[in-house]
Amino acid sequence: MEFKMSRGRIKLDKKLNDLDELVIDFVKVLDRNRIKYVLVSGYVSILFGRSRSSEDVDIIVKKISKKRFATLWKALAKRDFHCIVPDNSESAYENYLTKRTSLKFSRKGRFMPSVEFKFPKVQEIDNWVLDNSVKVFLNGRALRISPIELQIPYKLYLASEKDIEDARHLYQLFKEKLNQKLLKQFLVKLDKEDDFNKYLA
Repeated sequence: MEFKMSRGRIKLDKKLNDLDELVIDFVKVLDRNRIKYVLVSGYVSILFGRSRSSEDVDIIVKKISKKRFATLWKALAKRDFHCIVPDNSESAYENYLTKRTSLKFSRKGRFMPSVEFKFPKVQEIDNWVLDNSVKVFLNGRALRISPIELQIPYKLYLASEKDIEDARHLYQLFKEKLNQKLLKQFLVKLDKEDDFNKYLA
């Protein structure tokens, strides 16, 4: 795997896995429908070479109207994606997304892996990450991910062994290129300075 990082963009070339292919196909539909999104959490570390299993990909999508979501629902279905529960766009929007519950989309006929699709929560951090996403060119295909300076503290905040290893992987890979001021800002915000010093420094 080779990558180059400059001016807030990352160019990455690697052999694609099934999860990468799923993500590329899914975000292609979002892009065609002009839906603002950002990929977060475990998939970011997998994207950059961390070898571990994952059953889903977390994606935050800027809140859209019910009408636009219905259009997106149909567009996803045309690309062979279906929502595991519920089975119609109105219920998905009214009973899940607007109540801050995520939806899971997967390929038709399969339940895993899936894309966990959600609107931003009230916390400012979800909206910040949507506005400050980083563009990754994966084998020439554009994806938008959460900044690494946020991913590392957030993984320490989640605190499972798997999450700590995700944080360690990202830090070792990017430590020479990180915005240290921004990293420290999020470590303070999430109260994870001690864990950073314990596990990563």
